[in-house]
Amino acid sequence: MRQRSSKADQGSAIPRRPQASALDSGLRLLGRRAHSRVELQRKLGRRGYTEEEIDSALVRLDELGYLNDLTFAEGLVRIRSASRGPRALSAELAQRGVGRAQADRALASYNDALQMASAMRIIERTYGKRDITEYREMLDRVGNKLLRLGFSTTIVRGACRAVISGTPRADED
Repeated sequence: MRQRSSKADQGSAIPRRPQASALDSGLRLLGRRAHSRVELQRKLGRRGYTEEEIDSALVRLDELGYLNDLTFAEGLVRIRSASRGPRALSAELAQRGVGRAQADRALASYNDALQMASAMRIIERTYGKRDITEYREMLDRVGNKLLRLGFSTTIVRGACRAVISGTPRADED
């Protein structure tokens, strides 16, 4: 008769090897969404692949054109710029393992006019229905939120002034 193994026995067992290759797992992960090189390396490591398997899979994915930190960073900036400022985006890119040079290149397209339009949309979406007529009141209510979202003080002040004065956004011209 076969004995059942206890949980204590399972904890000391050798970790099971993944069924699929690191390259297959990497392709599957990239099929769901884009990843940075460091993100993919971390995920494959958590799945039990050795450093050699991970390195060879990352090299092959790079050769195939599926793994590009600059393209990943540009996509993330394009998607998240509607709700975050450049400081928050830069921090998120760093957290995801994108190098400083690639992050700076991706953020270069997020100029002051786009930042101003994003900040104004956030103000209008968040406080559009409230009757705020004073600049200081607008700054007090909205300013800290925009700063937390990664916008600079210059953009925050400009967006508050523009919303109070009723200036059309740059994308409405």
